[in-house]
Amino acid sequence: MRTYRELFGVAEFRTVFGVQCLTMAAAAVGSLALGTITYAATGNAVLSGLAMFGGPLLRVIASWFLLSASDLLRPRQALLLIAGATGVADGLQAIPGLPSGARFVILALPWVVMSATGGAIQALVADILPDGSYVFGRATLNIAIGGMQVVGYGLGGLLLVALDTSELFLVAAGASALALLLVAVGIGDHPPRSTAASVVRRARQVNVSLLRSPLVRPVYLAGWIPNGLVVGCESLFVPLAGGRAGYLFAATAAGMLLGDVLVGRFVPARIRDRLVEPLRFLLAAPYLLFLLRPALPVGLVLGFVASVGYAASLPLQDRLVRNTEQQIRGQVLGLNSTGMMAMQAIGALVAGLLAQSFGGGTAAAATAVGLVGCASLATTALLVPGLRRSRLLAAAERPAPVAAPSDT
Repeated sequence: MRTYRELFGVAEFRTVFGVQCLTMAAAAVGSLALGTITYAATGNAVLSGLAMFGGPLLRVIASWFLLSASDLLRPRQALLLIAGATGVADGLQAIPGLPSGARFVILALPWVVMSATGGAIQALVADILPDGSYVFGRATLNIAIGGMQVVGYGLGGLLLVALDTSELFLVAAGASALALLLVAVGIGDHPPRSTAASVVRRARQVNVSLLRSPLVRPVYLAGWIPNGLVVGCESLFVPLAGGRAGYLFAATAAGMLLGDVLVGRFVPARIRDRLVEPLRFLLAAPYLLFLLRPALPVGLVLGFVASVGYAASLPLQDRLVRNTEQQIRGQVLGLNSTGMMAMQAIGALVAGLLAQSFGGGTAAAATAVGLVGCASLATTALLVPGLRRSRLLAAAERPAPVAAPSDT
């Protein structure tokens, strides 16, 4: 399967694509609203960054016990739970005058649900598409992610001129409601991938096996840490650009969109895996120039170019799919997603603390962005040897090296 006509000929994939579009639009609008209202109330870059990117820290804790539900639930049930929880949370955030503590409690709701179901949509894509089509399908879903982040952040930035943050939350809740309806009518009743009796025991067993694997662990680390640090750079866009932050978020989303199209659609499979390291260096390097405090138009170009490097995640995810068993695919991809998001939250926390230590304000934010970009670049270099060993193991161990535990 190599053309978009063939890909969108799969009815359930069309539905998944539509759900992803609505979900990401809701997330972008809701995240921008929450980050804006938090920074306006506190003037604190750390709290603003955590409001936008801190939910995954809770998810990574809960997923250690609940993530196997991605394989034990029917995919349709899992997607309904995600859309429903996100819509309810945005609806509650729309209540005017909520204290910051209550907003952070509400923020936790969808992340706990996603800790149990986070791998469902990625695993469903692998299940409904023919063998060898996962990277193409996943890249196309990333187009939805990047495209709707462009639309969501850009639209959110424009709507902030005419609407208050409560109304923005209602817009996000409406998008989640549409996603819920789309799942209900467009996704078939697929059976669960596993029938294990204990969610908690199975989740811990599989997580330990994955994190101990010399093939899988370097893939996870390479996908988590450099990404997370760069998202830390992005978490400072609000203190860096104020009301124009939406344009920076839109530019980085557009760069990610371009990278996914190029790597997922046009780069041959035999070449993709060797682009991981160069793309990871590209992801971090442009942010070093923020140390020079560039003007906003230059910052837009730097963020756009850097985000092309996010496409390295495609061959890394493909390596995970090809080298683990189908019965644990939801948990494999869910752990990958959870780790990425957790590192994004940690990156946002580190970047925010750096900005605050320099005194806050635009200049401090620009300095922190440059230093965190340096950290991502250095981490990428340190992870290269382990990633190359993983590539050799993947070539030598074509049968899946990480198996599902016994369901008894």
